Amino acid sequence: MNNIRKKVVISGLILGLSFSAFNFSFMPNKVIADENKFTNVNEDGYISQPSTDWGLYKQDEKVKGIFVTGHSYGHPTKYNELLDLANRTEINSMVIDVKDDAGMLSYKSDVPLAIEAGANEVVIMNDRDFFSKRMKEIIDNDVYPIARIVTFKDKVIGSARPDLAIKNKSGGVWRDNKGNAWLNPYNKDSWEYPIQLAEEAALMGFKEIQFDYVRFPTDGDRGNIDYGQAGKDKSKADAIKEFLDYARERLHDKGVVVSADVFGDIIAVKGDSTIGQQLELLGANTDILSPMVYPSHYGLGFYGVDYPDTKPYEIVNKAMDQAVERLEIIPKEERAKIRPWLQDFSAPWLKSAYGSNYITYGPEQVRAQIKATYDAGLEEWILWNAANRYTEGALEKE
Repeated sequence: MNNIRKKVVISGLILGLSFSAFNFSFMPNKVIADENKFTNVNEDGYISQPSTDWGLYKQDEKVKGIFVTGHSYGHPTKYNELLDLANRTEINSMVIDVKDDAGMLSYKSDVPLAIEAGANEVVIMNDRDFFSKRMKEIIDNDVYPIARIVTFKDKVIGSARPDLAIKNKSGGVWRDNKGNAWLNPYNKDSWEYPIQLAEEAALMGFKEIQFDYVRFPTDGDRGNIDYGQAGKDKSKADAIKEFLDYARERLHDKGVVVSADVFGDIIAVKGDSTIGQQLELLGANTDILSPMVYPSHYGLGFYGVDYPDTKPYEIVNKAMDQAVERLEIIPKEERAKIRPWLQDFSAPWLKSAYGSNYITYGPEQVRAQIKATYDAGLEEWILWNAANRYTEGALEKE
């Protein structure tokens, strides 16, 4: 892999994992949680840790990454295709689902709430040792592993623990347009589940924790939400800031860095957005900030571009220039690095609005976004494709 890349130090925890023959199924399977197995949880409900200077394992990597679902990570051929892509090209990192948008875990967790709420009963992989075996393999291949944890959107925990969920004005669990429950960011008790999952992921070898959906809901009947007194006393942006600040305090002790995904359009929004993502607050309370600057997600005329999806360089470059400028008010030593999510997919839903201006994405459009990122003075990026099909022609060879 790239010569500037640091060789990953593999902790004794990773070396000590048992790589038994695996019992794996690509599609979610019913698994039975054996509570007698979960012995590393102390009486306060936290995962017990050995006495270790975890800071020694903290790693700084110039990430050129791809997103990997739990299904792809566990698939017998898809995983190998993605690892081969990393070995053939400049890709040096994988953002791997630990908890996805549906609240589904990729492996059985030792976190008490996962056991109590039934999250362990339907997981993507039956065999956690198999997950760990592949983790060791990607580290051995100099691939930097990032754990993606969908934070507050969680149908599983929100349904099982209504006390942790956002409420409607009748006192029931509020749900968005797709029936998803959300954990309440104002409720500090709701922070523990994603943070404990993150601590567990650090023990499994992940070098970075990426919090996605670290925000309030965007759709559904938000006028029917009752956040209680906390919603009157504190802004949404302050609630998200405090969560990330606390998460980083906990996770830095485990030798990992903390990143957060944010909507690309908040770069152009001053003050508190309606979802709690305020750029300067986030930039001071994370190690890495990852705006999702997909050109297809910008409205007609945004940044003065008639059809944003047709001008990937212009959209990404303008967004990154603006983000860099806004974060300059934060002292450099306290400022998050900016690492954008870039679009490696076409957007057929735009055909009606774009008419003859509609385009499909290929090597030229993907590479244009990478160049736009570099031209804004940034060094890192991640490609998003929900199906994990990436455009190799846009990538430099290893």
